[in-house]
Amino acid sequence: MRLKNKVIIVTGSCTGIGKSIAMRCVEEGAKVVIHGLEKEWGEEVVHTLGRENAVLHIEDITHEGAPEKLVNLAISSFGRLDAVVNNAAIVASSDLYTTDKDLLRRVIEINTIAPFALIKAALPHLKKQRGNVLNIGSVNAYSGEPNLFAYSVSKGALMTLTHNLGDTLFREEGVRVNQINPGWVLTENETLRKRAHGLADDWYKELPAIYAPAKRIIWPTEIAAAAVYFLSDESGPVSGQVLTIEQYPSNSRNPPKDTSTIPKQP
Repeated sequence: MRLKNKVIIVTGSCTGIGKSIAMRCVEEGAKVVIHGLEKEWGEEVVHTLGRENAVLHIEDITHEGAPEKLVNLAISSFGRLDAVVNNAAIVASSDLYTTDKDLLRRVIEINTIAPFALIKAALPHLKKQRGNVLNIGSVNAYSGEPNLFAYSVSKGALMTLTHNLGDTLFREEGVRVNQINPGWVLTENETLRKRAHGLADDWYKELPAIYAPAKRIIWPTEIAAAAVYFLSDESGPVSGQVLTIEQYPSNSRNPPKDTSTIPKQP
C-alpha cells in the first residue's frame, strides 16, 4: 500500500475528482477527511469507505475557521496529518463583460485563497511528518477559455502559489507542494451542468475529435491515480511541479475546420 498509515485531508471530496482521490487514498492504506457542501453525498462516501477510514466535515471552505476545523478533525480522529489535497473549487461561467468585481473576488476566494489558508493551518502538522500538499488546478490556468475568465484567473494564481511554495516550503520546512492540472473530466457536476444545458446524460459518448481524440473525456479515477504518486513517498523530493493531465497538448491544439459542431465546455 503506497499510502499506508497516512492521514490526508481532501477538500471538495463529496463528489467528482475529490471523491475519487479520497477513495483511491483509502485503497492505498490512508485515512481521509472528507469535505464538501453536499451532506448526503459526503455521508455516502464515508459509509462506502468505512468510519474507521474516513470522517466528514460539511462547510463552505471560505468560512472563517474552516481550515482550522479540518485540521483539528484530522488530528482528533486519526492523530496526525500527512497531506492536504486542495480540490474544492467553483466553476463559474463568465467572460470579461459578465464578470464583476464581486464574482471575481468570490471565485478567487474559493479557488485560490482557501487553499492558501488551509496550507497555513496545516503546516505545523505537515512539518512534523515531512508531508506534502497537492493542489488541483486546471488546464485553464495557462490562459483559459473566453467563457471561463474568472475561473481561469483563479487557477492561474493557484499555479503560481504552487510554484512559489513548492520551492520555499520544501527548502525551509521540508514540505513538498505540487499540482495537477486536469483537462476535461467527467464528474457528477459536469453531467449536471450539461443536463441544465439540455443535453442527454450520455452526451460525452459523442464528442468531436478536436476535444477528445480518445473518443471520451477523462475519468476522475485517472486523476486520482496520478494524485497517489504525489501524495506518496515515491515522489521523493519532487516539489513545485505541475502535471497536466489531458489527451492533447494544451498549448498546440489544432483548431477544427468547422467550429459550429463543437459544444462549449463549461
